[in-house]
Amino acid sequence: MEGNILDPDSAHERLAAWKDRIDKLAADTQAMSERLQEVRVTASDPNGLTEVTIDSTGALVDLRLTERIQRTSPEAVARTIMATLGEAKNKLADRSQEIIADTVGTQSPAARAIADSVGQHLRSGPAPESAAAPGVDDQDYETHSYLDERRW
Repeated sequence: MEGNILDPDSAHERLAAWKDRIDKLAADTQAMSERLQEVRVTASDPNGLTEVTIDSTGALVDLRLTERIQRTSPEAVARTIMATLGEAKNKLADRSQEIIADTVGTQSPAARAIADSVGQHLRSGPAPESAAAPGVDDQDYETHSYLDERRW
């Protein structure tokens, strides 16, 4: 494609190459968008209390609680759900960034900006080592019963 800028054949080749790059970018961007919209992520807490599923926007679409919640304080259940939701969002951010890298790459400033935006929107902070809420351990499940504390 070297040649004089005023050469019509050379200019046509450059325009055709530019159009091909734009068409590929558009197709890759469409593929990225479709794959991102299909993503769902599920996370569970390590103590087996809860499982959450979120969609591509980070919205909660499913929540499963095990029978262990009956032996756990409501505050511990709530903290565990929130921690597990945060872990799911971090996984979603990671998965979304993988999809962006696979489809549009990471070379262009636009692709990096999209990946950064997705990470900032979804990530709830550094991925925790454990989704268990602070102060919640197996001993809490075995020795504490919410049913015992009810006042009827």
